Amino acid sequence: MAGDAKKLQPIIIKRIKKGGHTAHGGAWKIAYADFVTAMMAFFLLMWLLGSTTSGDRQGIADYFQTPLKLALLSSGSGSGDSSSVIRGGGKDLTSSAGQVKNGDVEAPQKKLNLQAMKQEVLRAEAARLEDLKKRVEQVLAANPNLAALRSQIKLDMTPEGLRIQIVDEQNRAMFDSGSAAVKSYMRELLQELALLLSEVPNRITVEGHTDATPYSSGERGYSNWELSSDRANASRRELLVGGLPDDRMLRVQGLASSSLFDSSDPLNAVNRRISIIVMNKAAEERALSNAPPDALSNAPPDGAAVPGEVVSP
Repeated sequence: MAGDAKKLQPIIIKRIKKGGHTAHGGAWKIAYADFVTAMMAFFLLMWLLGSTTSGDRQGIADYFQTPLKLALLSSGSGSGDSSSVIRGGGKDLTSSAGQVKNGDVEAPQKKLNLQAMKQEVLRAEAARLEDLKKRVEQVLAANPNLAALRSQIKLDMTPEGLRIQIVDEQNRAMFDSGSAAVKSYMRELLQELALLLSEVPNRITVEGHTDATPYSSGERGYSNWELSSDRANASRRELLVGGLPDDRMLRVQGLASSSLFDSSDPLNAVNRRISIIVMNKAAEERALSNAPPDALSNAPPDGAAVPGEVVSP
């Protein structure tokens, strides 16, 4: 019986079933993508830093040190230019102000050739003096009272500028003999010239000349030096009466007979003359560099010789 009970006992088979892992989902993919993006940004930053100059790198470093301060003060008004890390905007990180903002068109810069510009100024000045010369000739031809003086007026261009010389003739003197009193027709001529000279910006030199006839008192008394200075000064006053501004008069001097018009005949009447020189810029600069400033700005009193301007031979 016991053997039969043992045979009837059911056989129990235990099967162990191994369970699978729980699903992880796609979270790891997102983390990996973030890692790859960060690495790409890192290597891109390394490449940019390697391709920029030291000045640009310093500008970027300054921005990251105080980004808010630079953003607020970049435009200089407190509102800031948030589109640029540079004060005032621009592209050059080595500079901090005065740049052109992005989107603005930068004006083209022209490089001037100083030598060419100086030559152009000289050409323009020479043309202006040539035009003045023609206008003087036209005024003399149009004025019946001055037409008779045409033969006594000599116009020429010199290294100093346009020279207008008014010379004596035997029958028509500009001044009384041995005097600085201006004749009426000479006065009218000088005042007409003043109107023309006032239209150009050039400075003026007035020179008085005499012939070689000596004074009976000799050179130690009143001589041709004083006479030529007084006549030049009298001519200066007539130019001022005619409208020439006083600050346009640069130099008034008496040369006596040291610079003759007709060197072959020192007693010739044409040696007695008044020279008005419309000075070019180069001559003006030479005169200003050689003369004391005070002597150039102070006009002599009426009837007096010009101090320091009487030139001995």
